[in-house]
Amino acid sequence: MNPGPPPRDDHGDHLAEVQYTLPTALEAFHDLYVKAYLNYAYTMLGEKEAALAVVRRCFSHLALNWAQVIRGESPEAYAWALLKARVETHLRLAGRSSRMVEAAAFQRTARAALESVRCQFEVMETSLGLYTAIASLPERQYDVIVLLHVLGYPSDRVARIMGVKRDTVRSHRRLARRRIAKKLGLPQSMAADDEKE
Repeated sequence: MNPGPPPRDDHGDHLAEVQYTLPTALEAFHDLYVKAYLNYAYTMLGEKEAALAVVRRCFSHLALNWAQVIRGESPEAYAWALLKARVETHLRLAGRSSRMVEAAAFQRTARAALESVRCQFEVMETSLGLYTAIASLPERQYDVIVLLHVLGYPSDRVARIMGVKRDTVRSHRRLARRRIAKKLGLPQSMAADDEKE
C-alpha cells in the first residue's frame, strides 16, 4: 500500500493558531524543521492529515514552552523527541496499533532503503529479510535510516533535525548498516560506510 507523496509545502500555518507574537527564533526554527517533521510524520503515519495534525500540535507545544525549550541543552533534540511522542500519541488516540503502523512504515522504509543502497546490499531474493532487519534496528538507528535513505536528507541535515552531532549520525548509520548486513547474512564489507558527503 503506497499512501502517495508526502505533504507538500503546506507548512506555513503550523504557528497560525498561536494568538501572540512569536519570538523570531521560534519562527526560524519552524522554517528550518517543519518540512522534515511533516515528511517524517507522514512516513510513520501514512496519512497527510494525520501528519499535519501531529506537526501542528508539536509547534503549538513549542510555542507555548519556547522559553523553557531554548534554555535546554538542545532545542532540536527536544523537538525531535516531542515529534516522536506526538506520533505515538496520535496512533494511540486513533486506536491504531503502533506495531501495525510501524509494519507499514517499515515496509515503505525498507523498500526505499533497498533502492537507495542496492549497490551495497545487492539484489536479494526477497525484501522480507530487509524489512525485518530494518524493523529490528534500535530507535535512533532506525530514525537515521529513515531520514537518510527514505526522506533523502544529507547527514548534516539529519544531525540538525535530530539535535545530534554529524559524527553521531555517521555512527548510527554505520551501526545500522552492520546490523542489517548481519541480519541478512551479508559480508560486513557490504555494510562499509563509504558514503562520501
